[in-house]
Amino acid sequence: MEYVYAALLLHKAGQEIKDDNMESVLTAAGVKPEKGRIKALLAALEGVNIDEALSSAAAMPVAAPSAGATSQAAEAEEEKKEEEEEEEEEEFTAGLGSLFG
Repeated sequence: MEYVYAALLLHKAGQEIKDDNMESVLTAAGVKPEKGRIKALLAALEGVNIDEALSSAAAMPVAAPSAGATSQAAEAEEEKKEEEEEEEEEEFTAGLGSLFG
């Protein structure tokens, strides 16, 4: 994610997004730059209008999780806990059985 942030910072500052500039920004941020990741990002950004991409990303609505999804997640968590408790109980009783051979 640091690499994307570095590219966005360079874009915002009006600097050219290239290898050397990316390495400088990442080094200044305390990140050890990996040339392969930089090259991959630069290849992915080739031909992309960053301003247009940012404006379309900002226009996308973010949906809040529905109450149904939240309750389903809580139910799944509760079931998981019950299964873990049952497994622990089975392991405990199996251990007791070995005491009496």
